[in-house]
Amino acid sequence: MTLILKASELQALADMPGTIAAVERVFAGLSQGTAIQPAPDSLVLPSSDARFLPMAALSGDEELASVKLLADIPANRESSLPTQRSTIMLVSQLTGETLAILDGKVPTRVRTAAASAVATKLLARPGSTTLGLVGAGALAVAHVEAMLAVLPIENVVVWSRSADTVTAFCGEISHHGLNISRASSVREVVEASDVLCTLTPAVEPLVEGGWFKPGLHVNAVGSRPRADHREIDSAGMVRARVFVDSLATAMAKSGGLIMPVAEGLMSFEDVEAELGDVAARTRAGRLSDEDVTLFNSVGIGLQDLAIGRLLYDAALTQGVGTHVALNN
Repeated sequence: MTLILKASELQALADMPGTIAAVERVFAGLSQGTAIQPAPDSLVLPSSDARFLPMAALSGDEELASVKLLADIPANRESSLPTQRSTIMLVSQLTGETLAILDGKVPTRVRTAAASAVATKLLARPGSTTLGLVGAGALAVAHVEAMLAVLPIENVVVWSRSADTVTAFCGEISHHGLNISRASSVREVVEASDVLCTLTPAVEPLVEGGWFKPGLHVNAVGSRPRADHREIDSAGMVRARVFVDSLATAMAKSGGLIMPVAEGLMSFEDVEAELGDVAARTRAGRLSDEDVTLFNSVGIGLQDLAIGRLLYDAALTQGVGTHVALNN
């Protein structure tokens, strides 16, 4: 039997601390050879700007194979539709049975924030107390929850183009008892931060490396997986010690990395390590309090597999979802 899980059901099942631990575990598994992350494909027709990305993964530790089909359709904005939609399929690594089909919205948001938390845990200064957010939507709310799980955050500085979005964000996180400041510019956020998360679908850079202060950790998260989109300028990438979730993925889909390489300002060999190597303790993370570290987060299928395992197990335990016999 295959379990079908809707977005509304998944929202109640999501567990941020558990997801952080699971994402760190599969990152380490990738480094140790117990997980497989193929290089990504991007399916696009000449007649459209829409892209379809099959994101596959395999983990022996989690006993799962998975694939998420991500549809990235910028033109949907004109019809007030989501510009990104996705569906995740989980398959038993032991038997090949299709275990579950999940709507991708909630898992993608939670696992993305969890990956930032893993990077922050491994790369940021342990005593960091000020979180800066460029972007104030649902992903920003998830990042606050994720950062609180790994750091003693006391202050949040936030910027968005939309004052209404910032107001809604402040209401969403008010129960955490944090000191929240609304910044008037992106630069104000960057210069105030110990940990900076960029969470916008920017095409052109919003953040300049000249604003980075010693000791900063950056999670560059928001730009679409396209070679010509980025949030951080080339100076910022050159200034930082850069870590990635998957080098093959970043080389194919991350404008933040591809563009400074194309400009001759850095090379792919300048990437310090994949995050899994740091999680597995085979490569060093932060070397000193003065380092500027940057996690170039593109998103990989193993993150979907990790949270998919948690959500599937929780749904079975709680009796959530709809069972369907697909092979009937």
